[in-house]
Amino acid sequence: MITIRTQEDHTLRESSLITENCWIDARNVTKNDLERLEKEFGIDGELLNDIMDADEQSRIEKEDEYVSIIIRIPVYDEAYEVAYYTLPLGIILFPDKVVTICQRSGDMLDSLLRNRIRGFTIKNRTLFVLNLLGRAAFTFLKTLKELNKHTNAIERELQKSVKNNELIQLLAVQKSLVYVTTSVKTNELLLEKLQKTSILRFKGEEREILDDVATENKQAIEMANIYSSILTGTMDAFASVISNNLNIVMKRLTIVSIVLMIPTLITSFFGMNVRLPFQGSGRATVGILVISLLASILGAVLLTIEIRKRKRSRVLPYTQALFTAVHKV
Repeated sequence: MITIRTQEDHTLRESSLITENCWIDARNVTKNDLERLEKEFGIDGELLNDIMDADEQSRIEKEDEYVSIIIRIPVYDEAYEVAYYTLPLGIILFPDKVVTICQRSGDMLDSLLRNRIRGFTIKNRTLFVLNLLGRAAFTFLKTLKELNKHTNAIERELQKSVKNNELIQLLAVQKSLVYVTTSVKTNELLLEKLQKTSILRFKGEEREILDDVATENKQAIEMANIYSSILTGTMDAFASVISNNLNIVMKRLTIVSIVLMIPTLITSFFGMNVRLPFQGSGRATVGILVISLLASILGAVLLTIEIRKRKRSRVLPYTQALFTAVHKV
């Protein structure tokens, strides 16, 4: 859908006509919208295809009639398995208008319509780009905080019961962090190029805003790296917990199988075609059951005592090694 917006008294209004210093806002674009952008506004078809490519990286290029900039912005859609992901946003700067193109509508673009950016203007092209880049960095930081909250909620569920569902959710969060980290780094390359290139000329105050946006973008990169490291450690820890729980279950099953093997061994002797004690007694069955039960209980007690001894003997070497290391230090 293509919407024409004008700005009056710092307020954005929709318009049916293309006027000077207007903003053509194209979101959720269809094939017809792309054809209109190419024919009516003279935007190159290859550039439109690049903007529609979900994997397109941030960049800036200068053409004869316009300057094209592509940045990455975060998008949230709970209908997808990976709810938080990123998409390219195309910014086309004409001498008399500005065109933005994005596959989807996100919180960042919606915040522009709610006048949440101080000093947002369409007339100043360079300041318009800086406002979008600054808002993108802010939205990335907000997305990272939401991902961190979601991770903490999943961890609390994992502490109660370790299931595949929670682990799959952690994997989805990890994918989102990879998307966010990659996109923020590509935006950083674009910001570095804007600081060096002469395609867009920034004045004194605009240069300071550009530095602030670059600083905020670096903060998003550091935060994304920290959250990625924490999530990786968390998944490794829970993988160890799952493996440890499996070992405990297998140990218990082994003990049960050993205890059950004792009565099986005893009764197998009395099933042989040889002379055995009590074979002529009428109470032999009860006696064999009692002997088997007592032998099973004795075996279970002996196994329990042996396991406790082994646990205590393991603690001592670790303690000695710890004291030895401390003494060396």
